Amino acid sequence: MNKNDTFGSHIKTLRAARNIGQRELARNIGISPSYLNDIENNKRLPPRKEIIKKIASILEANLENLYDLAGKPKNKIPPDIPDIIKKNNEIPSLLRTIESYGLNSREIRIIKKTIEESNMKAIIIAAGMGKRLKPYTDGLPKCMLKFGGKTLLRRQLEALKACKVKNVVIIKGYEKEKINYPGIKYYTNDNYQNNNILSSLFYAEKEIEGEVIISYSDILFEKQVVERLVESKKDISIVVDMDWKGYYEGRKDHPIEEAENVIFDAENNVMEIGKILTKKHDVHGEFIGMMKLTSRGSEIFKKHFNRSKKLFWGKPFQRAQTFEKAYLTDMIQEMVDLGVPIHGVIIERGWQEIDTVEDYKKAIKKFKA
Repeated sequence: MNKNDTFGSHIKTLRAARNIGQRELARNIGISPSYLNDIENNKRLPPRKEIIKKIASILEANLENLYDLAGKPKNKIPPDIPDIIKKNNEIPSLLRTIESYGLNSREIRIIKKTIEESNMKAIIIAAGMGKRLKPYTDGLPKCMLKFGGKTLLRRQLEALKACKVKNVVIIKGYEKEKINYPGIKYYTNDNYQNNNILSSLFYAEKEIEGEVIISYSDILFEKQVVERLVESKKDISIVVDMDWKGYYEGRKDHPIEEAENVIFDAENNVMEIGKILTKKHDVHGEFIGMMKLTSRGSEIFKKHFNRSKKLFWGKPFQRAQTFEKAYLTDMIQEMVDLGVPIHGVIIERGWQEIDTVEDYKKAIKKFKA
């Protein structure tokens, strides 16, 4: 958002970027095209809060930004603030404290960041059977395999905790009773044999709100990987390893052709993702199976999932035979195809996938070394 934007000019820019006509937008939000035209050309004041919310939803806009812009021409506080204050009697006291102590913009941003980080959530998808790790996963989820005396899942939890991510949700399925760490919220995918990672994630759909990290359960990752991801302020960010090819040296059971490659542009925006062939001059890396959503990103992600589910259930979806069997990368590619910005957070090593017996034995050797 440009600092010189008005409510109208910002709406006009977003609408054009999403190739939505003025009449189409007006019809969808329930106002006349002439009224919308006047708003976009700053001939009328911004509309009431209910219409602003509809505009934000359709244009996938940052609702808080729209509220802030709506307050500018009226020289008033944003229209959502009175309702927020009414919900909590302590908010006026907090505002008076900020005013009394003369906190500057930087200090207020630090407080905001601290609150956001302390409430960040992680969702770990751990419902799969881990067939390629048999016999080690006979009667045991692969996230419960041990490395240096600690389960893979325990190591994930410790890395997240080291980054102040303590609110953890786990989706389990296969041998679900074997995953039972205290202080964690659980959801169960009882249909894990017939669906895949994407569908599994949405068994915990109500947890996809606010700032959320989503992770596969079969990756060993160091805390600096999480730190890099947390630093991203983009609405939807995925972790991409640029130094990934070394992991595939001598890896026979999971060949390089099965890597979830990511091709992106000069600004690290994802252009293509999945088990794809890359060209010599493509800027690309490997998606490690971890992503982050902001509050707005969570709403965008859920909106596109539910739209796609309605359209493609029981039908082919991206590279999946059916929507039910889709991977997370299929959903990411669908959003990219529809013009949703997906940001690549670049790392170099610091993680390892545990997908096959070969991966497992190799990782154990490292922990014994």
